[in-house]
Amino acid sequence: MHQVFRKTAVWVFLLGVAVLILFPLVMAMLGSFKTNQELTAGTTILPQAWQLKNYTHTWVEAKFSRYIWNSLIYSVSSTVTTVLVCSLAAYAVARRQFPGRKPLLAVYSFMMFIHLGAITMKPAFELMVSLGLQKSLFGLIIMMTASGGTTFFILFAFIKGISKDLDEAAMMDGASFFYIYARIILPLSLPAIGVVSLFAFRSGWNNYLLPLVFTMSQPKLQPLTVGLANLRYGFGGAMNSHYMLAGACISMIPMLIVYLMANKTFMQMNVGAIKG
Repeated sequence: MHQVFRKTAVWVFLLGVAVLILFPLVMAMLGSFKTNQELTAGTTILPQAWQLKNYTHTWVEAKFSRYIWNSLIYSVSSTVTTVLVCSLAAYAVARRQFPGRKPLLAVYSFMMFIHLGAITMKPAFELMVSLGLQKSLFGLIIMMTASGGTTFFILFAFIKGISKDLDEAAMMDGASFFYIYARIILPLSLPAIGVVSLFAFRSGWNNYLLPLVFTMSQPKLQPLTVGLANLRYGFGGAMNSHYMLAGACISMIPMLIVYLMANKTFMQMNVGAIKG
């Protein structure tokens, strides 16, 4: 009897958590099909008439497709560069002993707790100005890549768990440092790379402050986070809440697809953890 009560309590708790998480999403989806007047009044949960034109207006007239495309470019590019740079750095630090190795790890650890916000944004932007990249696509991608400290430590911990005997056996056969990295370390690190790639993509997709600063004078380069904020006001300064909700729902679709595709990677990590 006690066990039945315990299981019931767990399921009730999980159901309550699921409701708390899903309720705002469901309300946002329903609100995206309402008129602005219905949203302002807030008298009904379901739309009186399903306004599909909210999505067509957001996608076509507000040029939301351009924002989506820009976000895909930023997110994919920053993900690839973050994984490449951090995996190389993690492999070098995990496998090589060199002067300043421990202080370097300490600095990396400290930098993880410094958020790229008001304190660091000005010097970072001035650095990009001195390099002539303040209005460039590459400048924004470089800044997104530079915030990959967590990615480095996840890959560093994973690579440290890979036996060094594999490296030594490959070196005895004449394999170079980069050959071992490409043919041994990377394939064995695919589960961890899948996880950090998902985190890096999500970070690039949801980033608002960096794109806002670097694309302020370049509207054609703005991603969906900045474009979504641009939908807030319409003609005469009127609030366009229905268009913002439609844009928010559209912006969730690519991220949802990426999560579903990454589900296999998470399952592999769980199986590996159980076997370990």
